[in-house]
Amino acid sequence: MKLYRLLTEVDDAVFCHKVTAALNKGWELYGSPTYAWDAKEGVMRCGQAVVKEVPGKEYTPDMKLGQQ
Repeated sequence: MKLYRLLTEVDDAVFCHKVTAALNKGWELYGSPTYAWDAKEGVMRCGQAVVKEVPGKEYTPDMKLGQQ
């Protein structure tokens, strides 16, 4: 089964650490990062899609993807 997550965060070191943690748990980058201005908060936000192949599992909507 292939899992998909979109990691998002303010454009700072926290975002980089979030992506690095996912990579070290076996997730792989999927596509290019994205950036958008959050007018409500007055900050830039980053996003990066990641995917991971997980053998022997079946997807359910209550699955905690970050714990896979």
